[in-house]
Amino acid sequence: MRIVIAGGHGRIALRLERLLAERGDEVAGMIRRPGQAGDLLAAGAEPVVCDLESAGVADVSRHLEGADAAVFAAGAGPGSGSARKETVDRAAAVLFADAAEAAGVRRFVVVSSMGADREPPEGTDPVFAAYLRAKGAADADIRSRAGLDWTILRPGRLTDEPGTGRVTLSAGSTGRGDVARDDVAAVLAALLSEDERGAVGLTLELIGGDTPVAEAVRGLAGQPG
Repeated sequence: MRIVIAGGHGRIALRLERLLAERGDEVAGMIRRPGQAGDLLAAGAEPVVCDLESAGVADVSRHLEGADAAVFAAGAGPGSGSARKETVDRAAAVLFADAAEAAGVRRFVVVSSMGADREPPEGTDPVFAAYLRAKGAADADIRSRAGLDWTILRPGRLTDEPGTGRVTLSAGSTGRGDVARDDVAAVLAALLSEDERGAVGLTLELIGGDTPVAEAVRGLAGQPG
């Protein structure tokens, strides 16, 4: 498969790129800064410089031509304000979906956030609340598209602990919990398998758990969206 990842220099994306390259997939990561290219090359990915905050649909779709799947793993990141939650976490996700449809790429996977479907509780940090609202709006847009075979993955609190290869993954609620970025990447790689279609049309929650990743993904078949 050829897989294009938006936010290709992110901590989950770099892990995912390495996993995909190791299993023989062709992977490209979209980055804003040319100086990030070396890290992608080291992970086995092709660096593609494209700023989703300034590019148009035609610019982005050109990079998606011939791809079998697209992954939106971009984010404004810590230290950014509310305005960039809107331009990256919402608008860039919508742009990437528009570009995937224009390029004829149906398989579309989004790294979202737990809590994105609910109004943030009173007292939530305003920037984090803006982030959750932006993620929720982007997810709603993508779920409305008949032209995409989408899956939305909502991890719990991310950690840099070594992955265990075991998770709790559900189209319902998992409850709150931590999950290693290693394990998020492993779940994404499994969702992007050529023969894995059980997750299409599902919004999934993910935390650490006891079920091996491959088994957890296989178990999604037949779950209601």
